[in-house]
Amino acid sequence: MLKISKNKQTLLKDGKTFFYLADTCWSAFTNISDEEWDYYLYKRKVQGFNTIQINILPQWDASLTNFNFNPFINNNPNYLNDEYFEHAKKMCEKAKKEGFELSLVLLWCNYVPGTWASSLIPDGVLPFDCLKNYVEKVHETFSKFEPLYIVSGDTDFPTQESIKYYAYVASALKKLAPSCLLTTHIKGRYTYIPKEIYQYLDLCFYQSGHNAKDLSMPYSLSEEMQNKYPGKPLINSEPCYEEMGYSGQMYGRWTRFDVRRCAFMSILSGACAGITYGAAGIYSWHKVKKSFESSLGEGFDMPNPWQQAIHYPGAWEYGDIKHIFNEFQVTELISKQKVLLNNTEEIRVACTPDEKLMMIYLPENTTIKLNYHFSEDDECTIIDLNTLHRECGRIYNHKDICYLDMHVFEHDVLYIIRRK
Repeated sequence: MLKISKNKQTLLKDGKTFFYLADTCWSAFTNISDEEWDYYLYKRKVQGFNTIQINILPQWDASLTNFNFNPFINNNPNYLNDEYFEHAKKMCEKAKKEGFELSLVLLWCNYVPGTWASSLIPDGVLPFDCLKNYVEKVHETFSKFEPLYIVSGDTDFPTQESIKYYAYVASALKKLAPSCLLTTHIKGRYTYIPKEIYQYLDLCFYQSGHNAKDLSMPYSLSEEMQNKYPGKPLINSEPCYEEMGYSGQMYGRWTRFDVRRCAFMSILSGACAGITYGAAGIYSWHKVKKSFESSLGEGFDMPNPWQQAIHYPGAWEYGDIKHIFNEFQVTELISKQKVLLNNTEEIRVACTPDEKLMMIYLPENTTIKLNYHFSEDDECTIIDLNTLHRECGRIYNHKDICYLDMHVFEHDVLYIIRRK
């Protein structure tokens, strides 16, 4: 069972720090065969993931499937389909057996009136009076797995009616499953959580998202969320997805460098409880010769099939993040951005609370200048994040400024400085 650490910044599992490393598989319950699920769990486990994010109800932008897994009998939300929930339960049992934690979304925004998505497809909105039976069914099916319940999916809160839906679900779950953690998944480039909902939350998610017009979102949203909602663990639960087309039908796709950059910028800006990975073709579970509605929602381009997407290199590199944290025994980071003297926000600086270790993410090569003192004898390790090759870095001080020499690699790197 996941719990909140005493530091209010990280998670615990069985009394030990738990770095939340999740993969996004929103469409698992509707699109995946048993054999495919077995392979997916095997692959993500060896890559280092420890959590899977799933939408309990059908994902609105899932790829077309031949399966007919429907949570509602005859599409009537007043009549829950026991077979659907039994099938989902068996998938969760397999995931837990393989050691995964589960993060389960209850109400994606298209199911709630007044949200940005339900205004596009109003026919899918659930009646408020069906929520009681639905939440009770969710509890009956999934609470035994001690999941992290994500009350909302990709949502904004534009009306009191939309807030009422999510507040009801959060309140009901807190009563039914008080030991399970709760959070929300809010829409990209957004930081508002109504107090009616926030009061029930144990941790906060934000979504830097898939819009290529502003690349500051991984760190700027983290900083804004910490200012608005201090004292809770924070996770970027939807960075840009690898090989996802840019939102708004803008030409271009997110690369392995982009998703790696997003992860380190998020974590080293205070969202250090973990990070979520996503791959186009996995979250929608896309198959060859099946359609994907590119004009829906944010207008993403056609994904590759899941068999190809599951091998994207970025997934391994997210696993490397967890391994690096374990190797250097990092359990908590706080932003130390103010000590950076370089004229850019792209370089991200964080340290452990005792300041015995500092991490610096450097996306493009340059000499790093710090208003901070390290001894020239302190240990500086530079990790090439593309190859994991390592260099012994050089530290020198001049006129009260600490300099970290340029590295020898061709890609983005992580500087790790440890005091001797």
